[in-house]
Amino acid sequence: MGSGGRTVGRKLAEKLDVGFYDKTLIRELTEKFNLTVEEVEKMKGNSRSWWINFVNKISVTPTGQVPAKLDIPTTEEMFKVETEILKGIADTASCVVAGRSGFYVFRDEPNSMSILIQASMPFRIERVMRKQNLTEDEARKTIEKVDKMRENYVQKYTKTSRYDTRNYDLVISADGKTEDEIVELIMEYIG
Repeated sequence: MGSGGRTVGRKLAEKLDVGFYDKTLIRELTEKFNLTVEEVEKMKGNSRSWWINFVNKISVTPTGQVPAKLDIPTTEEMFKVETEILKGIADTASCVVAGRSGFYVFRDEPNSMSILIQASMPFRIERVMRKQNLTEDEARKTIEKVDKMRENYVQKYTKTSRYDTRNYDLVISADGKTEDEIVELIMEYIG
């Protein structure tokens, strides 16, 4: 939080003219369409192009109404569903994924690249203060809380640390750089 990774991801996707996916979109998909691991697996089992079938299914509904949510998925179920959705997206087209343990989800994919955008705490605090209109103390506490939650989540489901730079192809420090400069660094790297 506060390093600008999501903004860099969005800008990179625009520059590459590919889709951009982050936690908000993936959660909306799973929650809006009441997806469970079983439903994703069933779709996958019925067709090689299950992602296209899924997109078609959610794009056109007979009544135009979203089905009522029957139950709330557990965090583990959500991780599995998100993983399957991300793999489905990536199997269909090139994309940029912000977060979502992408370094782990795509670790065995030959055409993937994992990038970590990190920054010093002062840089992150200043950015969060500006973006969320928080005091320095509020920004620090927010960052520390989110960092802890994200690290616990990643460790639980990937058995590694999101800070372990061995999980990434490229690690960039955001300190002293704009999001656009970071995008250009990535473009040079993949160029």
